[in-house]
Amino acid sequence: MFGNRPTKPQNRIDSLIGTGTKIVGDIHFSGGLRIDGEVDGNVIATQGKTSTLVLSEHARVDGEIGVTHLVVNGVVTGPVRASEYLELQSKAKLIGDVHYKTMEIQLGAIVEGKLIHLTEISDKVVTLKLSGAES
Repeated sequence: MFGNRPTKPQNRIDSLIGTGTKIVGDIHFSGGLRIDGEVDGNVIATQGKTSTLVLSEHARVDGEIGVTHLVVNGVVTGPVRASEYLELQSKAKLIGDVHYKTMEIQLGAIVEGKLIHLTEISDKVVTLKLSGAES
C-alpha cells in the first residue's frame, strides 16, 4: 500500500515556451516542459519515460495533453491524460475529460468535463479450467 505512492513532478524543466509565444502545431517532448504562452495543438510526452508539464497562469493549450505529471494553473481546452499525477492550482480551468491516477485540486480550480480515474492493469494472467468431464 505505501510502496505504490505516485512520484511528484520533476523539478527539472528542459524546455520553456515563454509568455507572448504562440505555437501552432503539436509538441512532442521528453523530460520537463513549462508553458507560459499559447499552444494550438496537442502536447504529448514520450511514452514510457517520466515527463512533467507545467502550465503557468498565463498558459493556454487548445488540444490534447498526455503526460505522466501535470501541473496546471492556466487554461486547457481538450482532453487531459496524466498517467501518474495531476495538480490543479487555483487559477486552473480544464474544459474536457480528465484521465488521472492521482489528483490534487486547489480551491478555485475549474473542471468542465468528466473525471476518469485510471486503474492499474495487472500483468498477472489467471487461467481458468473448466470443471466436469471432457467429451
